[in-house]
Amino acid sequence: MEAILELDRVSRFYGRGRGTVHALRDLDARLYAHSLTAVMGPSGSGKSTFLQCAAGLDRPSSGTVRLGGQEISAMGERQLTRLRRARIGFVFQSFNLLPTLTAQENVLLPLRLDGKPRDPARARRMLARVGLDGRADARPGELSGGQQQRVAIARALITEPDVVFADEPTGALDADTAAGVLGLLRESVTAYGATVVVVTHDAAVAARADRVLRLAEGRLVYDTVGAAA
Repeated sequence: MEAILELDRVSRFYGRGRGTVHALRDLDARLYAHSLTAVMGPSGSGKSTFLQCAAGLDRPSSGTVRLGGQEISAMGERQLTRLRRARIGFVFQSFNLLPTLTAQENVLLPLRLDGKPRDPARARRMLARVGLDGRADARPGELSGGQQQRVAIARALITEPDVVFADEPTGALDADTAAGVLGLLRESVTAYGATVVVVTHDAAVAARADRVLRLAEGRLVYDTVGAAA
C-alpha cells in the first residue's frame, strides 16, 4: 500500500530549559492513500501538534515530514502555502466558513486563493454530493451546524487534495448530525478515493476508521489497522 504521508522521528518542543514542553517525541508514522485514519489520545497527548506538523502548519523541531515523497518540513513558508492550497484540505470543528460568502463561494474559495479557474457548476455538483443540492446560494447563517460542516467538507475536497485533515469535525455537532458527517468522510474515501486523517476524541470515528493511531505524552503508543481498529 502506498504511503502518502510519512513522518520520520518527528519531535516538536516549545520553550527552553526546565520549562520545555515536548509535544511530540521521535514519532514515526506512515499514512496510506485512500484510507481513513483516526488519531486519538487524551488532551495534551500531541494530537493537534501531530496534525499541524503533518499538514505543514507547523515545523517539527527535528525529524522529517514527506507528502507524496516530497519533504515538506524543510520548505519555505511560500512553498508551504502553495502546497497547502493545492494538495491539502482542511475541515475544522468550528467550520471556518466566511459568513458573507454563499455556500458555493465558500467551496470555491481554495481555488480562488490558488489563482485557479472557479467553476460554479463544479461547486454545485460538490455541494450536491454532500447532500446540499439547492443550497448553493445560502450563507452560513442560514444553515444548520451539520450543513455548515458539509460545506466545509465540500470545500476541502474541491481541489482534489492528496490528504484531507479533519480536526475534531464532529465535536460541535449533536450525535445524529455527527454520525452523518462521519458517514460523509467515510464516503469520501470509498467513493472519491480521498485520504482522510481525523484528529478526534470520538470513539465512533475510530469505529469507522481503517486505522487508529493513539498518542500519549507525544509518543505513538498504539497503531492498528483493519477490523481491529
